[in-house]
Amino acid sequence: MNTQFHIIDKSTWERSIYFDYYYTQIKCKYNLNANLDITHLVEAQKACGLRFFPIMLYVILKAVNQHKEFRMSFNEEGQLGYWEEVVPCYTLFHPENKTFTDIWSEYSADFETFYQTVVSDMAQYRDVTGVIKARPGQPANYCPVSCLPWLSFTSFAQDTYSENSLLFPLIKFGKYFKTNGRIQIPVSVFVSHAVADGYHTCKLMNDMQEIAECVF
Repeated sequence: MNTQFHIIDKSTWERSIYFDYYYTQIKCKYNLNANLDITHLVEAQKACGLRFFPIMLYVILKAVNQHKEFRMSFNEEGQLGYWEEVVPCYTLFHPENKTFTDIWSEYSADFETFYQTVVSDMAQYRDVTGVIKARPGQPANYCPVSCLPWLSFTSFAQDTYSENSLLFPLIKFGKYFKTNGRIQIPVSVFVSHAVADGYHTCKLMNDMQEIAECVF
């Protein structure tokens, strides 16, 4: 796991004025929702006999790790910067009591390594209940991802009622569906406007689309 943290020099950073404006004045966050075409991804996944969730998680994390805007954070000294890479933090649903826990896994750009890591971690921690964090030791460089497999939503919005310094995106995907012979999946990205504009989030979504078409 690469935990290198790059401190940003705000005196030369091109987004410095935008960060200050949206982090301290307007305090703006936003959601962007889009459907991704995952026809090839699902067909290949079924042909290979693999599980869908770890594959979709890989698509999302690989895209996130291509953009420093979505790997930004404050370090322990309160300095703004970005991580060399982030790891996935994701939820496990417990059907027996309709609760969830979340865990994290190491990230690898290599699909096979990432897939096997996530499948192994899900098996190891799936029976841990009664806590929010089922796997201890969550690192500071994490990206939260969760799935709503019961609904093909058209929009998803979320926010918190208190001030917080979280700059990572919150990413959710729903139930995939077929339309006009193609398979699509809704994806929602909750973003701090201080670190990413619409351009950056659209690029993130478009990169997810491209990765979904070439995983296999």
